[in-house]
Amino acid sequence: MNPFLDIHPDVAEAVRQKRPVVALESTIISHGMPYPQNVETALKVEQTIRENGAVPATVAIIGGRLKAGLSPEEIEYFGKKGRAIAKASRRDLAVLAARGEDGATTVTTTMIIAHMAGIKIFATGGIGGVHRGAETTMDISADLEELAKTPVMVICAGAKSILDLGLTLEYLETKGVPVLGYQTKELPAFYTRQSGFSVDYRIDTPSQLAQILYTREQLGLSGGVLVANPIPEPYSMPKEVIDAAIDRAIRESREQGIRGKGTTPFLLARVAELTGGESLAANIELVLNNARLAAKTAAEYCRLSH
Repeated sequence: MNPFLDIHPDVAEAVRQKRPVVALESTIISHGMPYPQNVETALKVEQTIRENGAVPATVAIIGGRLKAGLSPEEIEYFGKKGRAIAKASRRDLAVLAARGEDGATTVTTTMIIAHMAGIKIFATGGIGGVHRGAETTMDISADLEELAKTPVMVICAGAKSILDLGLTLEYLETKGVPVLGYQTKELPAFYTRQSGFSVDYRIDTPSQLAQILYTREQLGLSGGVLVANPIPEPYSMPKEVIDAAIDRAIRESREQGIRGKGTTPFLLARVAELTGGESLAANIELVLNNARLAAKTAAEYCRLSH
């Protein structure tokens, strides 16, 4: 057991009994939405996972402790502090733990802590990836490197549409990360179901997803699995509308000299403003959709691994 890791009793018991558990990130609480919507959404996502037969484990860093599973009070604390909490990627973990500080876990750090806690499946909104213009800026999310090395299945609504999706797929292919489309052969682009890019395989049931994860483990393969689950049709935004908002937000971020960790929160917030809040509503729905699929997949995985 890692000396810096605290596993919530409900999560620890479920892992010990080999019952389904789904990890959730905390950046979406602190940096993804305004208060109190962030707390309401986080609690609703946890409830959705319970309703679909799994135990939720929201991951965070509080006072230097790595947390696999939060109490409602801790979620409220994160929601109120918001962007005052540092975004924590792999490079930040040891510093925050050593200093006894708080950190909101990204896809990367959620995968790391979930793996430490014995959690196999993680639901999020969208992964990071290769940013537009990365051929000159070298702005590539650590999420892609983590997927190449940490054995966790990440269920998302594709890569965030603020990214260069073609280069993101190329990077994942180079790193040997399987990209599975849930009931689709096209990579969804977060707010919209269409991107124009194909995924490696179409998978049609949670049972098939679980079988792939289980088989990878039996083969002794390293690294994770990326599942792209399109936003539900009623909430999918027209590609031309979201693309126009993203192009404007990216132009403004460059004019303002925004780089590194601040890029994604700025772009998502600006896109929400430019779409009159429509993108925020879509964001909530796609996270709930991913939570449902993750819980069902975790339940199927537990049947196989018993």
